[in-house]
Amino acid sequence: MLIKPPSLPHILALAALTCASAGASADSSIDRARQRGSLLAGVDHVAPEYVATTKFRTPESIATALVQDVSRRLRVKPAPLQADAAKRPQLLASGDADVVLAAPPGNDPLRRTAVIVPTGYAAAPMAIMRTDTDIKSWDQLKGRTVCLSGDGRYAGTIAAQYGAVEKVFKAPADSLLALRTGKCDAAVHDDVLLEELLKLPEWKKFSARLPAGQRTPLVFAVPARDPKAEVYLKQVAAEWQASGMLAQLVNKQARSIAFEVYLDQDVPDCH
Repeated sequence: MLIKPPSLPHILALAALTCASAGASADSSIDRARQRGSLLAGVDHVAPEYVATTKFRTPESIATALVQDVSRRLRVKPAPLQADAAKRPQLLASGDADVVLAAPPGNDPLRRTAVIVPTGYAAAPMAIMRTDTDIKSWDQLKGRTVCLSGDGRYAGTIAAQYGAVEKVFKAPADSLLALRTGKCDAAVHDDVLLEELLKLPEWKKFSARLPAGQRTPLVFAVPARDPKAEVYLKQVAAEWQASGMLAQLVNKQARSIAFEVYLDQDVPDCH
């Protein structure tokens, strides 16, 4: 789901109101990133650098792509950092991260210690299966094999909530390939990604689904004392919305993952 952030005129008005206090303050993470030449961005999973002769894998989250776009706008290099939930507030407070990009739940401490800027993207867990499946509800995943991606947000949660037997792969293409070849009864990933994937004709046989769970927005978090970073990121999010960039990213992501599955599937779909 793509959430509409504040309009660009609203952001520009806010920028004018905060200009005097934010200005070109050296305390702003935006200024520090420009001076350093790199944007230190805390994310849930740092995508490994591609190594020649290895299989490229598209990550489940679009966070890496968003960090790259913000860095391009700032004319600096992206420098993603591993930011586990417990470490996020300290990374911002210490200045070890200029910004954090995550999907914290409503009770997450990050929401109490930082300013939250929605990116416009939100997702929920969704399960897909073969169309002839006998699984009709999330509770029926108990004892069944569910494939997930280790760089996604749901590993561990499906076993804990529903008693499923999880198989965790390094990337969504590997999880979805396992679904197609009969190694799992269902695959769970972001609903936004799966809805886009299921538009492709080759996924019609695997279009049975369980309804998406609770939706969580992907947000930027910046220190409360940094109004310049807040205004800047709100403007970026508004421009993403106006250009349709988020929808384009998800479409590209789904098609790339589908192609990775196609290249690796050397056995027929399991019947």
